[in-house]
Amino acid sequence: MNLRIDIPKALRSFKYAAMGIVSLFANENNAKIHLLAALSVMAVGYYLRLTAHEWILVLLAIGLVWMAEAFNTALEKLADVVSPEIHPGIKQVKDLAAAGVLIMAIVAFLTGLIIFIPKFAALLV
Repeated sequence: MNLRIDIPKALRSFKYAAMGIVSLFANENNAKIHLLAALSVMAVGYYLRLTAHEWILVLLAIGLVWMAEAFNTALEKLADVVSPEIHPGIKQVKDLAAAGVLIMAIVAFLTGLIIFIPKFAALLV
């Protein structure tokens, strides 16, 4: 078994991934919304002094929403190349991919409620 790692190839892969991240947040409106929401949640989390475990859950939720958005965007762009014209099957694929983002965003929102409501309640007493 060859365990040799091609460092230049690995670095190119990271470069391409970084270009994808930049493209996602520069060009996709929903990704910008998710970024703004994530920055807001992180600021509030810092203010409320989340525990390490709470931060792990918040960051996982944020990362999973961004990942879902990236996959959705990639799938939509691929579908547009494969079928530039309107096609009912492609529409269904795009709708299902968007549903995945929405499901993850709802789960992230609920996770935030579970973590933040007790913190805000404690401020009121």
